[in-house]
Amino acid sequence: MAVHVLNTGLPLDNKLLASLPRDHFDRLQPHLVTIVLPQGDILVEAGDEVDQVYFPHYGMLSLLAVLRDGKAIETATVGREGVVGAMAGLGLYKSLVRVVVQMPMACSKIAAKHFRAAAGASEPLRNLCIRYNEVLLSQARVTAACNALHSIEARFCRWLLQSADRAASDTVALTQEFLAEMLGVRRTSVTEVASKVQNAGAITYSRGVIKILDRPALMRMSCECYETLVDQSAILA
Repeated sequence: MAVHVLNTGLPLDNKLLASLPRDHFDRLQPHLVTIVLPQGDILVEAGDEVDQVYFPHYGMLSLLAVLRDGKAIETATVGREGVVGAMAGLGLYKSLVRVVVQMPMACSKIAAKHFRAAAGASEPLRNLCIRYNEVLLSQARVTAACNALHSIEARFCRWLLQSADRAASDTVALTQEFLAEMLGVRRTSVTEVASKVQNAGAITYSRGVIKILDRPALMRMSCECYETLVDQSAILA
């Protein structure tokens, strides 16, 4: 459950909010509330109407496609470079994905009705909604191809690199259960792959904490999808 706290960063720590012209950001500021969220919290379920928009200050959110049998797999991630729920700024909007807190985070949230009102009077805000939706669609396309065509080892390494970028740290706290769900594989597969990557000297993994020791080695073990995602995000940003 969200808890209101102090000293968890500022709205302008989010890169999208920081990119807005100041007078357009000022339309949002009175309605922004800073919250912290623990790992594992579900912010939105697939099919729910989006009633809050979230701008991370730090940490990471995962967007999961949920199948009828209840299984889920990650399609995109959002950190302080992005936003979740922004399409609600263009009208009433139902989420097509489950949104889970992947890493403990702080963020600014704003009620969708206030965000819509601000977007209705702000072309930069409307452009932000559309532009970042393209970023998420691009991520989903690349991730779908990656999941279908690349080995678990390459996907695991790609995912660690993405997570480290979002965390701005070489140390990432994640359990095997959580990793297995994000990658859509069995826990035993995560154990085998993590051991292989650790034996190669790229990471250490103990008690749910992964530390990247050799980033170039991890990049060599990853597929090209990591660099593709980085390049596409830079183009669409």
